[in-house]
Amino acid sequence: MIVTFIGHRKLQFDNGFRIQLKELLLSLIDNRIADTFLFGSRSDFNDLCLEVVTEIQKERPDIKRVYVRAEYPYINKAYEDYLLGSYDATYIPENVIDAGKAAYVERNYHMIDKADLCIFYYNENYEPPQKPMSRKHNMPVPTYKRNSGTKTAYEYAVKRKKEIINLYTLLSQ
Repeated sequence: MIVTFIGHRKLQFDNGFRIQLKELLLSLIDNRIADTFLFGSRSDFNDLCLEVVTEIQKERPDIKRVYVRAEYPYINKAYEDYLLGSYDATYIPENVIDAGKAAYVERNYHMIDKADLCIFYYNENYEPPQKPMSRKHNMPVPTYKRNSGTKTAYEYAVKRKKEIINLYTLLSQ
């Protein structure tokens, strides 16, 4: 079984959340034969999930951690070695290579399509911080509202009728 993780970029988790995540993952490994875990990047949720899966891998060495890149279609040996210090494999999906600004969205779509189960940390009320549009002449910088990549991915997973566990709704009640 292939499991992927997608969640908001900036979050803080307490030890209780970490313990519940580990229990969930152990249950998936033992009862549903989850053996491959796909990870993206640029998210506190992904970082936490990688830490927990890495911890579990010490007890269950048959599970595999895979980093699905959204950047760098061709990597040198030094960068590959760096990535393989945290993951067991890495690759970039073909549809991501020429995706430009949509690379992260396309990477997430790919991970969702490959997964049997999608584990999200998705709060429907979350809004990413606004970003400045430009920096010109010491003038006030207008901002623009960004879309949540997690929201986009969650909606895609629902549309694709994927099995979803949303830890935000499951564990924050």
